[in-house]
Amino acid sequence: MSSVRKVGILTSGGDCPGLNSAIRAIAKALYLQMAKIKIIGIIGGYAGLIEKDYRVMQPEDFYDIMSLGGTILRTTRQPFATMQMRIEGEPSPSKLAKMVSTYKELGLDCLCVLGGNGTHKTANLLASEGLNVVALPKTIDNDIWGTDVTFGFNTAVELGVEIVDRLYTTAASHSRVIVVEVMGNRHGWLALSTGVASGAEVIVIPEIPYDIEKTCEAIMDRVKAGRPYSVVVVAEGACSIQEAGTPRRERATARAARGFSSVSAELSQGIELATGIETRTMAPGHYLRGGAPCASDRILTTQFGAYAAHLISHEVYGVTVAKKNRKITHNLLSDVAGKPKPVLPDNPLITVARSTGISFAD
Repeated sequence: MSSVRKVGILTSGGDCPGLNSAIRAIAKALYLQMAKIKIIGIIGGYAGLIEKDYRVMQPEDFYDIMSLGGTILRTTRQPFATMQMRIEGEPSPSKLAKMVSTYKELGLDCLCVLGGNGTHKTANLLASEGLNVVALPKTIDNDIWGTDVTFGFNTAVELGVEIVDRLYTTAASHSRVIVVEVMGNRHGWLALSTGVASGAEVIVIPEIPYDIEKTCEAIMDRVKAGRPYSVVVVAEGACSIQEAGTPRRERATARAARGFSSVSAELSQGIELATGIETRTMAPGHYLRGGAPCASDRILTTQFGAYAAHLISHEVYGVTVAKKNRKITHNLLSDVAGKPKPVLPDNPLITVARSTGISFAD
């Protein structure tokens, strides 16, 4: 090993609030914990590792970026399924082989990876090839196994709640139902927390298929109580009881054939037809993953980044940082990669939501 430790850092997958804050914490802690350290910024995620797109970072690159949204290292999506496929017209057998080659050519002692589920699967693949890898859990979906929370999630919830709060005023003014679709293709953590924190009447998540009759029943109960308006928070990956058990792609194809572009569009029409109440849809989409991180995410990323630097300085590799029972710790990448973290039906937050009158349309 060289006298100067070389650590590569990359951000992969979708951007989210807190990436720059985490990068900053990793770098500042590394500079303080290690006498001779060189940080290599891999540009554009795993694509940068494949194409050898990188730059040597300087301490001043990490100044004043805690509140900055996005990622200074930029990011792309590289589907895990393509990592071991042969690259047409290339002498290298696969993307994986090219990443391993770049790691060795740069003389890296460790690669620090910030990303979600797909990123962690690829990180584990790199670790299985003998590379020293430390990962940090990033996703607004909060669905990485083994950690109580991922960074970016709390900010997305704050933004989601702000949106729902504002929509309540127009729903009340016009006696409407507004269906708000938030991200969450496989799991409903974001919809659940946003719905509970904003006091939504109905929350629809992928783990609990919805019954349109139950949805409308909850809305009409409000009407009978003299409140002729409601907000429904739905995760983009939610499905009806009729669709339950059908693969997601098949559901999307069938839904498109019925003339609907999303679950919220179909749910909205179903509500309006059954209740006679004017119903609108709103999907904040990428708004939830943009901009500055909230205070709790800044604290969390600082904790995660400092702990990642600690792992690197002590040569603990093949792991991902986690928060369990308020303690910052780590899990083996091999234990985390590809393992789902669904919202279970007996989740305490679901129990609390039901006890306060929120319907899950089941």
